Amino acid sequence: MLKTLAVANYRSINSLVIPLGRLNVITGPNGSGKSNLYRAVRLLAETAQGGVISALAREGGLDSTFWAGPENVSRRMLKGEVAVQGGPRQQVKRLRLGFAGDDFSYAISLGLPEPSTSAFALDPQIKKECIWAGPLYRPASLLVQRSGAMIRARDGRDWDVLAQHTPHYDSLFDQVGSLRTCAEVLMLREAIRGWRFYDHFRTDVDAPARQAQLGTRTPVLHHDGRDLAAALQTILEIGDPNTLHAAISDAFPGARINIAWLQGGRFALEFYQEGLLRPLSAAELSDGTLRYLLLIAALLTPRSPTMMVLNEPETSLHPDLLPALARLIIQASQHCQMWVVSHASRLIAALESDPSCNPIVLEKNLGQTGIVGQGMLDAPAWHWPD
Repeated sequence: MLKTLAVANYRSINSLVIPLGRLNVITGPNGSGKSNLYRAVRLLAETAQGGVISALAREGGLDSTFWAGPENVSRRMLKGEVAVQGGPRQQVKRLRLGFAGDDFSYAISLGLPEPSTSAFALDPQIKKECIWAGPLYRPASLLVQRSGAMIRARDGRDWDVLAQHTPHYDSLFDQVGSLRTCAEVLMLREAIRGWRFYDHFRTDVDAPARQAQLGTRTPVLHHDGRDLAAALQTILEIGDPNTLHAAISDAFPGARINIAWLQGGRFALEFYQEGLLRPLSAAELSDGTLRYLLLIAALLTPRSPTMMVLNEPETSLHPDLLPALARLIIQASQHCQMWVVSHASRLIAALESDPSCNPIVLEKNLGQTGIVGQGMLDAPAWHWPD
């Protein structure tokens, strides 16, 4: 489980260190930086997928994602005693992302390339990566270090050079196959690849979830929900069918589902509702009902992720469904670390009723995202590797 998330110099986040728990609820007014925090976590996940450089390119390039304010925002600026103003930079401009875990921790630093004649001269470069043991960075706890093109790993009191010509666009996680005796890189890569994000379930009239689809065993729901029927059938066969039926009944009293097996191996969802003489197909369901079934399939996955992030799961849901959704999320948090980014006060209140909930309320002051009530001494201990 992650204990701390650290982000520096990314969009509205100048410097932010966040304490994490088993169930984390991120909220705040519009424009406070919730989306930027969510995107930072997704960008961090891309390091283990080989897509961090292309992900930054899709955001407009590294230069457009840098914090646009002054390098240091003083207390007098925050109090309005002096105007916001910059000055000569004291440090090299870097976008930094990192997290601290129970066993291993990781940080990455990205920067602009040196001037060149290459057609890819605007691509960001990975300048530094570090893996260390335990939640707090110390030079003695450093296990793997990547500086520029060189990757080295600790070998007793010495360092073993694992690679000397690593491409600047490849993370050290992309080099697992060629790195000798470096189990930490493999273990951490697989843990990050286990993170799951759900932020765009399709419920429009042409959504694949509304159509009969070829059914194969599906322990993990696709991020857009296209394999909903197969995912629900998988839960019925190898997951927890009792909890599935209870979750549907909790939200829609008297309702139940069935997965019809059609010709050609296709699966179709049938929704039985009290008082109706025939089941409703997925094409007939309201956006809110379909979205709720998608959330059930995601949260009751038979293959629990290391971390699951739900971005505004309340979209299209009737407020009366939110307490039932909160109960599902709390139950899922017993098996994996949960993040919920939400505006819905009713959902937030229901989640915060759980003793394990870690509420994080964001605010923006002078364009800078911060945590409400977090002073200098309240943030978790965090040190960026030199």
